[in-house]
Amino acid sequence: MSATAVDPTESAPAPDAGAEILLSVNNVEVVYDHVILVLKGVSLSVPKGKIVALLGANGAGKTTTLKSISTLLKAERGEVTKGTIELAGEQVQDLTANDLVKRGCVQVMEGRHCFEHLTIEENLLTGAYTRGAAADVKQDLEMVYAYFPRLKERRKSQAGYTSGGEQQMCAIGRALMAKPKIILLDEPSMGLAPQLVEQIFEIVKKLNQEEGVTILLAEQNTNVALRYADYGYILESGRVVMDGDADALLSNEDVKEFYLGLSTEGRKNFRQVKHYKRRKRWL
Repeated sequence: MSATAVDPTESAPAPDAGAEILLSVNNVEVVYDHVILVLKGVSLSVPKGKIVALLGANGAGKTTTLKSISTLLKAERGEVTKGTIELAGEQVQDLTANDLVKRGCVQVMEGRHCFEHLTIEENLLTGAYTRGAAADVKQDLEMVYAYFPRLKERRKSQAGYTSGGEQQMCAIGRALMAKPKIILLDEPSMGLAPQLVEQIFEIVKKLNQEEGVTILLAEQNTNVALRYADYGYILESGRVVMDGDADALLSNEDVKEFYLGLSTEGRKNFRQVKHYKRRKRWL
């Protein structure tokens, strides 16, 4: 499938026509403080067992989209005022975040948000809170350590004294402890060195392939996100403006120019932003 511009008045096409859709966002609008319209009819689909990237610049609406799914908007005086969100075929936009986690949808927040005063292992165990006294919690803890050996080395260290990369691993591992069907992963590359970003994304890909965890990934780093994703949606000003297979988006000339800083004329700089505005053909 090639990359295509999206009519904001229509629902976005599904990534794979024959795939089982685990998560569906249908024409969702989000308003903050009863007056600020942030999402303006966002539609996207996430097939079971796939990695879908949600791309766009800072302020495009990526985090708000994830929080509308995880129902964390209410804590920030935001609400879904139009549209529906379906998980495994059932509408979930009116559920509490706790109920949504129990149904298998977990968000890894931008900025990690580990409990600094708790150890790495205590942080991981908080992820299993909604499971109660499940017998396989210890087994799942060892599974997390297998994917993140560094966490096992630092398991007795307070999270606040670990590095940004270790905290990102902890945040993803904590989400895994809830035994999710889908993880909403918000800006995992933020504040990390390029080599560590690649390491994190390699582990995310392995979790997807080996554990079958579906992932909706919000990321500003378009290049790395599309190299690991199966499909991508590009957001601008609260609307989906383009979507397509990851390879097709990576090779798309507009995506290269506007999000990767490359064009047939070579790398562009920020002084040429007016050229970017003139050429936004998809809006």
